[in-house]
Amino acid sequence: MPSPLHRKRVTLIPGDGIGPEITSSMKEVIAALDVDLVWDEYNAGLKVFEETGTLVPQSIYDSFEKNKVALKGPITTPIGTGFRSINVELRKRYDLYACVRPIQSIGKVPSHYQAVDIVLFRENTEDLYMGLEEQVSADEARSIKVITRQASRRIATSAFEYAVQHNRKKVTVVTKANIMKLSDGLFLDTVRDVSKHYPTIEFTEILVDNMCMQMVLNPNQFDVVVTENLYGDILSDLGAALVGGLGFVPGANVGTEMALFEATHGSAPDIAGMGIANPTALLLSAAMMLDHFNVKKEADLLRAAIDRLYQDEANFTKDIKGPLNTREYTTKLIQIIKASRGKVDAKTE
Repeated sequence: MPSPLHRKRVTLIPGDGIGPEITSSMKEVIAALDVDLVWDEYNAGLKVFEETGTLVPQSIYDSFEKNKVALKGPITTPIGTGFRSINVELRKRYDLYACVRPIQSIGKVPSHYQAVDIVLFRENTEDLYMGLEEQVSADEARSIKVITRQASRRIATSAFEYAVQHNRKKVTVVTKANIMKLSDGLFLDTVRDVSKHYPTIEFTEILVDNMCMQMVLNPNQFDVVVTENLYGDILSDLGAALVGGLGFVPGANVGTEMALFEATHGSAPDIAGMGIANPTALLLSAAMMLDHFNVKKEADLLRAAIDRLYQDEANFTKDIKGPLNTREYTTKLIQIIKASRGKVDAKTE
């Protein structure tokens, strides 16, 4: 085991709604992997906002700045009024420019598709999500779309570098450059330029409306996808529908020095406290965090255990019409992990 000085410290934000329940499950599973992590746990979100008037306590900023890595459960964000998303707040504050979302088939999770394996790179800091809005009159409001070459270049480079490092064959860029010739045109032109530095990677271009149709018709034609902020948000949710829903899609927000890993689904307050929430997305996000720490063996073991669990319909969770509640799911997954670790240990003796 690593010495205490070399333990990985993670800022843990359980969130609200089902967040505390799936976070508790995740911590048990990570403990079963015998990874030497220390959780610095703080909360944020709607309940904290109502109690203190502060969306994100200073203690979270201090911890995240110290640890450089955070794992976050779902947090309720009011629609139309109130505070902006905590995700947007943290991304902007720490320049977490690359939103990475693997969209991958798991076990026998119900889906119309098989062997989907797409990794989506979404530029995370600009576009319409910068929140630059103005009320022109009582009857007119405007949102300003911002695209820069610098931000476009670094997300494109991240996507191509990922493709090289993970033996991926193709990168597809998604825009609406036929209409927004200046903003989307700049993004497209920049990604084209970056692609020239990666001659071994196939490069394709597609318009966002056609991309939505093609993902439904045949998602297996896509490998690594790179796109702007708004399109990436829409496409990641569409992609989740191809593999069983948002409960099966992890996410990472990565910057130059810091990284935030999170479940991409909402806080599901309607089932909070019922003990039936599905922890899979948060667990897969934790696996991405282990990859970030270069704890590859345990990350792969966790993903393989989840896939094995879902090979049996008797192990399906409530959200996909299965029998397992959160506690039962957690117990069975830990059993698979321990059995798998035993086999690995036996082989190495």
